Amino acid sequence: MLLRLLGTDTRNNGSPTLFASDRDTYVVLGWEVLERDSRHIEIPHRLLTYLEQGTCLGTLLRDTGHGTFVLTGEPVTDPAALARINPPTGERTIEVPIGKEIRPDDVSTHC
Repeated sequence: MLLRLLGTDTRNNGSPTLFASDRDTYVVLGWEVLERDSRHIEIPHRLLTYLEQGTCLGTLLRDTGHGTFVLTGEPVTDPAALARINPPTGERTIEVPIGKEIRPDDVSTHC
């Protein structure tokens, strides 16, 4: 899997970080959600500013009420990708589909 760095909202050289992959997916490094399985991570709202224009994360985002979202995706297992990302302890990397942003106020989506 080839990755292209889109942006990071990091402190202390950690995560969260957003990548685009050559598989038409986003790869997201975020904080572990301890009460959930390895498919769940938590990211700050601000990380979404790095999404490519006209796209969104193709997964449900659950707002925690304190400036972060919890999201679900498939754990990244590709050794080369994980070597590049090098997730710190307490952080996980998941892959989610790239969704198309569809806004109610976008006249191009209405016939």
